[in-house]
Amino acid sequence: MKISIILFCLCICQASLSQENSIGIFQNNKDIGNPKLEGSATYDEANQTYTIKGAGYNIWGQRDEHQYLFNKIKGDFIVTANFRFEGYNEAHRKIGWMTRASEDDNSVMVGGFIHGDGLTAGQWRERKGADMQNPEDDVWAPKRFYEIIQLERRGNTFIVRAAHDGEPLQEISSKELAFMPEEALTGIVIGSHEVNTIETAKVWNVRIDQPVPENYDPDKSGFIGCRLETMNVFDGKRKVIYEKNSRFEAPNWMPNAKELLFNMDGSLYTIPTIGGEITKLNTGTADKLNNDHCISFDGKMLGISHDDGNGSNVFVLPLTGGEPKPVTTEAPSYLHGWSANNKELVYVAKRDGSEVYNIYKKDIKGGKEIKLTDNKKLEHVDGCEYSPDGKYIYYNGSINGGTMQLWRMKPDGSNKEQITFDQYNNWFPHISPDGKWIAFISFAPDIKLNSHPSYKQIMLRLMPVSGGVPKVIAYMYGGQGTINVNSWSPDSRHISFVSNSKK
Repeated sequence: MKISIILFCLCICQASLSQENSIGIFQNNKDIGNPKLEGSATYDEANQTYTIKGAGYNIWGQRDEHQYLFNKIKGDFIVTANFRFEGYNEAHRKIGWMTRASEDDNSVMVGGFIHGDGLTAGQWRERKGADMQNPEDDVWAPKRFYEIIQLERRGNTFIVRAAHDGEPLQEISSKELAFMPEEALTGIVIGSHEVNTIETAKVWNVRIDQPVPENYDPDKSGFIGCRLETMNVFDGKRKVIYEKNSRFEAPNWMPNAKELLFNMDGSLYTIPTIGGEITKLNTGTADKLNNDHCISFDGKMLGISHDDGNGSNVFVLPLTGGEPKPVTTEAPSYLHGWSANNKELVYVAKRDGSEVYNIYKKDIKGGKEIKLTDNKKLEHVDGCEYSPDGKYIYYNGSINGGTMQLWRMKPDGSNKEQITFDQYNNWFPHISPDGKWIAFISFAPDIKLNSHPSYKQIMLRLMPVSGGVPKVIAYMYGGQGTINVNSWSPDSRHISFVSNSKK
């Protein structure tokens, strides 16, 4: 009898522990509100995808029942993920992001939810035990499946955003909750709305970002954590392959398709594309490199920007490593691309006391640099890069104080064409090796003129070289250092970038 009791207690203990174990990036996994059927969650590490299952009468009214994967987060955050139900059962079933004051089923809470019929809504409970509410004017998202849900906390204000695949995020609701504690529970949820039914959903591209204040100065307070990510640009699946609680930037995809190159602490490092140990690249006496490093089209040479004591100048060296040779001797000069014939470099620079940047090109063996743009006081250019066929130089530019847009010109600087026309500030056009696609990042319209700051909510977008409407392929917290250099894979199917979050 005693043995049976002990075994029973062990089983109960193990069942309890199984619901509390860490799964993926979440430290807690349990049912809220004691639903009749037990929920569960698993994590596919290879694909970095969660499968979450849950039941419960509802997430509504004065109390909730659902399965919950969550962390305790103190202060502000931005959480984003892709959600999709499996199968079709109940129209009122819900998946999404939720923040709760506690594990009590009637606690203060707020969330953004996709319903089984496609309705997407922001909802909240202002006080413990109060009825759940939604926006007074009933402005919910249309009954069409929004795949991406984002929940942001700014102080005690909680903002829910949603987006269809490929589109910018749109605000669904915003609510101030005075009784939400500074440290609260935040995670992904699923509820079935049917006590005798378990619903299942897949959740991927899960990111928990803790932003910095608007007035944050990294030079005084230090740089925040970074994640090195890879992504298939056609299915949108992202993978984190390296993380560090400090600064690193700007990956290049190496020609062997098996490694990435990135800069950190003034040096360059390689890492396998599947993650693993990092290896320092020999750059000789150049030990103050920034995020402007580019690989020649033939895969043999590496161009870098290095502070040689006079400011940033451009150098070249073998991709296998070695002592760099100077290409420019007048600072500031910031490298951005190789010519398709592997003989010239394009870069941005200030010359003759001007405060305005222009695009220049120069042969790596010497000679006179050639000025390709002639900007005035309220104009700016950056991110210059040759197309693989050598027919164009792509770059980002602004005119007369307007937003930053993407442009292209002939290699001699003629026939300048604007190729994006929207409200965003678009930076760093990178052309895929097959010459078919342009990847670039987009900042909000209100960033400082001619600036590409760190620690902002940005989009990574994709558009055909032949023209068309840009598609959002990633939402992230980042900016400077995210994708300053071309980071396409040799097969033109994947891309790499850096996102940020406090630890």
